[in-house]
Amino acid sequence: MFAAAERGLEIIVLDRPNPLGGELVEGPMLDPAFASFVGEYPIPIRYGLTVGELATLFNQTAKANLTVIPMEGWHRSAWYDRTGLPWVLPSPNMPTLDTAIVYPGTCLFEGTNLSEGRGTTKPFEFVGAPWVEAEDLAEALNRRRLPGVAFRPVYFTPTYSKFSGQLCGGVQLHVLDRAVFRPVEAGLYLLSTLRHMHPDRFSWLPTSWEGKPPHFDLLMGTDSVRRQLEAEVTVPEIVEGWQIGLEGFREKRAGLFFY
Repeated sequence: MFAAAERGLEIIVLDRPNPLGGELVEGPMLDPAFASFVGEYPIPIRYGLTVGELATLFNQTAKANLTVIPMEGWHRSAWYDRTGLPWVLPSPNMPTLDTAIVYPGTCLFEGTNLSEGRGTTKPFEFVGAPWVEAEDLAEALNRRRLPGVAFRPVYFTPTYSKFSGQLCGGVQLHVLDRAVFRPVEAGLYLLSTLRHMHPDRFSWLPTSWEGKPPHFDLLMGTDSVRRQLEAEVTVPEIVEGWQIGLEGFREKRAGLFFY
């Protein structure tokens, strides 16, 4: 969009559904100091906007000649499987809507030395490592009774990516009620539990981009969450700290709605 604005080119966006609907938002607001290829604009991890609405938001800065062609028949409460459209993989590791539902929370494990299930048939639904006892982890997480999700002990062997060819213990996230499931919050509980169960094995990964912060911080859009976890701040306290920023974002995004 910035390149088009510099060259006087028109951008036409053919809008399409947000797979998770357009109502719920979750996560901290991105701090511009942590902008990167995986997050460039101050929005939360789960933003509840369509591509056209996002383009409209970004264009407040880009100042491009933007035209958005709206969808017909979509409403904000519609998850992708309510549209009647076939699922087209946006990525090799996003094979189903079930993947997309958990992704806002389990993608955070890309910034750790845990496998996020790449190289399996359930990427981002599986999380684990060779040194994780699957049954113990599942039991610890299920005791928390997180809304809308159950954790099943699993053992998996990735064919590529982290721990390729190695047997990993871990959990599969089974979403029982997506309306109340909060993937980012669930991801933080999973992170916190693993850190406490394996303090000598768990670690954050550096980023592959020179001069950038740890990859987890780029995925979160801030370093505050990592620092809070390291300081033993509870997940409910971390989530509560997002709310003021999210309220401001909800007010701002309401002016962007096409639907």
